[in-house]
Amino acid sequence: MTDRSRGTGGAVGPPWSVDLLADLQAGVLDEREAAELWPRVEHDPEALAILAALDSTSADLAGLAEAPAEPMPAHFAARLDAALAQESQQRAAATSTAGPAAVPAAAAEPGVAPVVSMDAARRKRNKRIGWGAGVLTAAAAAVAAIAIVVPSNSTTGGDAVAQPSSAPAPGAEPPLALQEEGLNAGAIGPAVNARDFGPLENEDRLAACMESNGIDPSIKPAGIRGVTVDGQPATLILLPSGQIGQFRLVAFAPDCGPGNPGTVFDRTVG
Repeated sequence: MTDRSRGTGGAVGPPWSVDLLADLQAGVLDEREAAELWPRVEHDPEALAILAALDSTSADLAGLAEAPAEPMPAHFAARLDAALAQESQQRAAATSTAGPAAVPAAAAEPGVAPVVSMDAARRKRNKRIGWGAGVLTAAAAAVAAIAIVVPSNSTTGGDAVAQPSSAPAPGAEPPLALQEEGLNAGAIGPAVNARDFGPLENEDRLAACMESNGIDPSIKPAGIRGVTVDGQPATLILLPSGQIGQFRLVAFAPDCGPGNPGTVFDRTVG
């Protein structure tokens, strides 16, 4: 049963239930409950990060369905063929010596596995693989969400005027290299829950860029990451799109600010 009880004082909210957010994203909640939850989710970075993780994981696993199936190793195939041939020979010998009346008894002999067609075996295997993939999707998404929600144990030194903890530390990861053509949800997975302002350097400059692009700067992005777009430096933010399972990606040029939107791209994926 879906857990809708987590939250401060018993109310739905932080810490967010992964089950509840998955139901919200999938559109299985009733309209009234969804209408109450979406505004809260859209302004909560933790909830947005969980939704983004679910989308990214689903996109990655969807690609596995299109990958070609790996062939059976040759030595296993040879052993299987030999076992089937031996079983077939034994059954043929038993039938020829026992006569027609003995055939039903032989077919029902306990402890002997029936020989089935390879097509039937493949259908049964594919059914099991499909069931396993569903379990894997849910498990992987839950693991990704847990990794996002668990806070860091690191502490910030310095006095009260030090840079905010959301600023990238020296030696942070290099910019995420993106190609505008073919951009999809899987490509921006590393940006989920990131707080790397890239060439914009700080939260104030990012807020100015968001406002210049008509985006409410009070909305907390689910991810901020320094990137390169077709080789050009930019800062990427991940925002809710208002549609279930979709996210808005906006990339700003380094010189964006008041009166200069500096939009590299603004698109929806998912």
